[in-house]
Amino acid sequence: METANLIGYQYITPEEKAFKAIDPSSGSELPGDFYTASLADVDSALELAEKAAGIYRYTDKKTKAAFLRSIAEEINALGDELIERAMAESGLPQARLQGERGRTTGQLNMFADLVEEGSWVEAVIDNALPERKPAARPDIRKMLIPVGPVVVFGASNFPLAFSVAGGDTASALAAGCPVIVKAHPAHPGTSALVASAIKKAAEKHDLPEGVFSILFDDGYAVGEALVKHPKTKVVTFTGSYKGGMALVKMAQQREAPIPVFAEMGSINPVILLPDALENRYTEIAEQYAASITLGAGQFCTNPGLLIAMKSEGLKKFKNALGEAIEKISSATMLTPGICKNYSTLSEEMLKEQGVSIINRGNLNADKSNQAQPLVAEVSASSFLINPKLKEEVFGPYSLLVVTDYEVQLQQVIDALQGQLTASIVADESYKA
Repeated sequence: METANLIGYQYITPEEKAFKAIDPSSGSELPGDFYTASLADVDSALELAEKAAGIYRYTDKKTKAAFLRSIAEEINALGDELIERAMAESGLPQARLQGERGRTTGQLNMFADLVEEGSWVEAVIDNALPERKPAARPDIRKMLIPVGPVVVFGASNFPLAFSVAGGDTASALAAGCPVIVKAHPAHPGTSALVASAIKKAAEKHDLPEGVFSILFDDGYAVGEALVKHPKTKVVTFTGSYKGGMALVKMAQQREAPIPVFAEMGSINPVILLPDALENRYTEIAEQYAASITLGAGQFCTNPGLLIAMKSEGLKKFKNALGEAIEKISSATMLTPGICKNYSTLSEEMLKEQGVSIINRGNLNADKSNQAQPLVAEVSASSFLINPKLKEEVFGPYSLLVVTDYEVQLQQVIDALQGQLTASIVADESYKA
């Protein structure tokens, strides 16, 4: 695989250092050189995007819809090559990536349908009222219009559905905005393949050169330059809380601040009520052991926090959860860096005051970048006074917070920040 920076439709001569993708299951380098974009590349991509914006915003809805559908078709046309490269770069299984490809193309087709339907522009016509007293009302017309170039940051844990042609890109293109993708360094080959599909689709419909660009970087400089560039109008991001907030801060400090649409870290609390634990402790324990470790715990909805009141059912649940976790083997994480971070953070959590281990899963020492499942517990009183325990540990980790009574359970809930998901496990017999 030979790649360089794809700006607009042209592969440009790389000016910076090359890097390679890593197979996380073996730690070995994969074929293909990818080149870090320069600041000149960033300028060029946004110059092209700005020029394209003046044309693409007026492209008729049938052409835009056909463009989106063509992207989906071109992605499917990549066939096994795309899935195999994504497997090699992410360590994710074939079935998972095939499903993710379907989700990606489904999103593109969904937005194509929406573009053709047209009501999303929220067009409003207020006819003139020349006879109105005390003053006439002029004819007023309004509608939503494209804002301009959108920068999309690819996600590590979804190399297709939240990456180069993911939902952010699909929605921006549907709205009439050119897109510049900052490819995630964990899967540059996958990103380059999908970018080639978008390029072919754009050429097929004679769209302007800068309607789509992709830039590579295995660090942070290109992302920072894209966010701070005055021609960037919107930023989208899927990833960690720390990374997302860094982008938000950059966007706010610009001379002309811009919005950052970010899906960031979440610990997704699960409230386990006493009757449910008493009646179904084994079933619930097995379900949550599977959920905690699904995909090596690398889903944004991973249940990183369990909350329950002291009870006999809770004791039985803890034993069952420990037994279930012990039977689950470690799994390959997306990148060596993510794996190292998981190992460091999970072990740091065990050193916090009042935290004790419930159990670990099996560690597969024969493979690289393995995330060993881990569940721990802490009292509500210790949890409430320690902000670190409320942070996400990205991977197959979960913390059980044990409360003494219902009021304390509510205090724990109130102490949490916003989350992507929150769940309550209860039986019909429970009465609040």
